[in-house]
Amino acid sequence: MQFQSTLFDAGSDLPPSLAPERTDLGAGAWLDVQRTWLPEADEVFATLVRDVPWRAEQRQMYDRLVDIPRLTYTYMIGEELPHPALSAAREALSEHYLPELGEPFRTAGCCYYRDGRDSVAWHGDTLGRGSTHDTMVAIVSVGDPRRLALRPRGGGDSLAVEMGHGDLVVMGGSCQRTWEHAVPKVAQAGPRLSVQFRPFNVF
Repeated sequence: MQFQSTLFDAGSDLPPSLAPERTDLGAGAWLDVQRTWLPEADEVFATLVRDVPWRAEQRQMYDRLVDIPRLTYTYMIGEELPHPALSAAREALSEHYLPELGEPFRTAGCCYYRDGRDSVAWHGDTLGRGSTHDTMVAIVSVGDPRRLALRPRGGGDSLAVEMGHGDLVVMGGSCQRTWEHAVPKVAQAGPRLSVQFRPFNVF
């Protein structure tokens, strides 16, 4: 299985076509984007739909339980990922970002957006160490494109990144504390899945 053409070559200077494009968001936050980064994206998509033990969850909202508008599952430390391309992706991310992050990515949270009605509300990954320490969340997207919206906490100009099939987005530095992100509902969209790689104790 050959990943070198699209995943990072962490041991050398990356040519522009293989290096993520970084946007400085200010206050120590940044965003990396690399298009068509994941090999075998079609096969990964099909495998995730078929093999992940998807869960429909609910949350308390005022006096009633409401359905969370997406399916989820998290592969915890030590659990085998459902496709070897994802294992290779996690390893490549860990190697590439080690000088900045100082530790490997350990867990893989999966979300299944079945259509445009599925979404995730504004939030930051501030449970665990993300509430007090700089960290990273690396998102790999497969399936229909969806918009990842970001806005600074406390107000200011927002931005959006359209995540396409096989794209990589990494939110780093203070991003989880100083910015919020969301996947808004849209009128029409086909199925899209995301895999969020996180270090230990970042939720």
